[in-house]
Amino acid sequence: MASLKELSMKEELLCGGHRACAGCAAPIAIRQALMAVDTDVVVGCATGCLEVTTTIYPFTAWNVPFIHNAFENSAATVSGVETAYRALKKKGKIKRDIQFIALGGDGGTYDIGLQSLSGAMERGHDMVYICYDNQAYMNTGIQRSSATPKGASTTTSPAGSAIPTGKKQIRKDLTEVMAAHHIPYAAQASPSNWKDFIRKVEKALAVEGPAFINVLAPCRLGWRFDPAETIDLMRLAVATCFWPLYEIEDGVVTVNHKPRNKKPVSEWLKKQGRFRHLFAPGNEAMLEEIQEDVDGNWNRLLAREAMG
Repeated sequence: MASLKELSMKEELLCGGHRACAGCAAPIAIRQALMAVDTDVVVGCATGCLEVTTTIYPFTAWNVPFIHNAFENSAATVSGVETAYRALKKKGKIKRDIQFIALGGDGGTYDIGLQSLSGAMERGHDMVYICYDNQAYMNTGIQRSSATPKGASTTTSPAGSAIPTGKKQIRKDLTEVMAAHHIPYAAQASPSNWKDFIRKVEKALAVEGPAFINVLAPCRLGWRFDPAETIDLMRLAVATCFWPLYEIEDGVVTVNHKPRNKKPVSEWLKKQGRFRHLFAPGNEAMLEEIQEDVDGNWNRLLAREAMG
C-alpha cells in the first residue's frame, strides 16, 4: 500500500463540494476506497444518500465515469457493464484495463438490492461491491432496515410506550451472507482504521472475480450524535467489537484488529441518541442482551479464525 504522503498526492476521485451532511461518514469512506484505485475505474451507485448528495444536477462530485442506478440494482447494472467490457476487450475494441465498483447503502444492499447483489456474486463478475452501512434508510426518513441494530429507535421501530426497547430483531450479518457465496474475497472495514480499509479495497480490486466490502458509515441524523465525533464513534464500534474488522479470503478468516482491552458495547450505545431509551430504568435486560449478542459474535469469529 502507498504511504500516507503518496496517498495525499493522489487525485481525488470523489471531490469536495458535495452536499453530504457535516460528519457524514459515507463520503469519507468512499474517498478512502477510491485511493486504492490505480487503473481506470467505473463506479455505479444506487439511489441513496451518497448518490443524491454527490450528483445534484447539473453538478457532480465524481471525477470518474459514474452510473446512477435505481435503489435496487447497483450490482446488476455494474455486472452488466463489466460483461460488456469483457466482450469488447475480447474483440480488441478496448485495450486498457478498467475496474468496476458498485456502491450502495444498507437499504439498497441488505434489503431491496440483495437479489441483484446475490446474483452478481454468484455469477462471478469481476467487480467490487462496497456497502456503506449507516444502518437504516436514512435518505428517505430513518426507517429501519435489516442492518439496523437491535434496540435502535427509528421512525418505523420507535421506542415508546408500546415497545420501550426499539427494534427487537438482531441485525443481518451481510458480510457472512456474501462470504457464503464462496466469493474470493469478503471483508468488513471502518474508515477509522483507514490503512486497513484501503488495503482491503486494494485486495478486493486485485482478486479475479467478485469481492464484497461492508464499511461502517455513521449517519449523524439517524444515529443522533455530534458530527465532530464521527471517526471517534467508528473507533468505538471497533473497540467494543460491535463492528469487528476481518476478512475472508477463499474461505479463510483473518481478524485484522483485536482490541487489547475490549470495551463494553454500552460505551458505544450511549454516544448515540437512537439508543438513549435503553438507559432508562427497566431496559437493563436489553442492554445485557445486546452485550451477549456482541460477545457471542466476537467469540464465534475468533473461533473461525483459529480453525484456519
